Amino acid sequence: MTKRHNELKVGLIGAGRVAQIYADALIHSEDVKLVAVADSCSEAAQAMGKKIGCPSYIDAESMARNCPVDAAIVCTPPASHPEICIALLNAGIHVLCEKPFSIKVQDARRMVHTARKNGLKLTMASKFRFVTDMILATKMVSSGVLGDLILFENVFAKRVDMSKRWNSVPEISGGGVLIDNGTHSVDLMRYFLGSLAEVHVLEGRRSQGLPVEDTVAMFVRSTTGTIGNIDLSWSIDKQRTSYLDIYGSRGTISIGWNESRYFDYSVREWVILGEGYDKLQAFRSQIENFSGAIHGVEPLLLTDEDALTSVAIMEAAYHSLRQNKWVEILLPKPVAQAKRDGAAV
Repeated sequence: MTKRHNELKVGLIGAGRVAQIYADALIHSEDVKLVAVADSCSEAAQAMGKKIGCPSYIDAESMARNCPVDAAIVCTPPASHPEICIALLNAGIHVLCEKPFSIKVQDARRMVHTARKNGLKLTMASKFRFVTDMILATKMVSSGVLGDLILFENVFAKRVDMSKRWNSVPEISGGGVLIDNGTHSVDLMRYFLGSLAEVHVLEGRRSQGLPVEDTVAMFVRSTTGTIGNIDLSWSIDKQRTSYLDIYGSRGTISIGWNESRYFDYSVREWVILGEGYDKLQAFRSQIENFSGAIHGVEPLLLTDEDALTSVAIMEAAYHSLRQNKWVEILLPKPVAQAKRDGAAV
């Protein structure tokens, strides 16, 4: 890897599963160095700090006061994101926040407003945007090789026992599989198709006895008329080789876990596009984009406005789930416009 700029000093907020993936992804980075970890569980923070070789702290505020960091990666449950991110931003620290960005649009707007007020970068983690095969597929779609886009099909359905995980505690997660996995789904649909117009969500049987939804069928329509069919579940395993398929009038792109392919209707054969999903590569590329944006050498692939929009779409999705009908996606006003109109930020 060629070093492009001065090393970025980063702190990890949270010491759980996702934080460990970030740490693994950055082991050999020459651009980014993990210099601190913070977690409300001091034992977890100390264990990760010892593994990384850096000091540990009980919370983000103490890390910000005592350790010189340029940026932070927030890997805590969604309910804590607004308080933590705003505190970091007010301390002059750039923030990459794990998805879901926030549970409520109002909180997301405050986060974005704080970043802009302080002239700092704020982005939401969306690892699938950075998968090599995904980036190639977006270029193919943009080139028009698929013709008119007809159907976007996404499946994140794998059986996982969620009974002892925070993701199924609504007070801190904001919901169940819909917000947890569906945030990835709608971000990918926007990545390929642009603005989304309406959403309809149906809940399946709750087989795990959770207080949140564990299986949903999600239908989305883009503003250009393309339909999205999204299956999300923690309770069934569809065992598909692909997790995203885009169907057009001239061909199909199938993005898989171990292989991605393109089917040209005119020649009736599949062509291999890539080698599938590499989690560490996706996380590493995401952080490199974040670092590059901080140093002014490249734009953020996912802007703060994208993050705010993702929260608004999830709010509409939960309205649909409760009302059992199609719900229009009302995109939030840009933060600057909302401030001019006197809305709370």
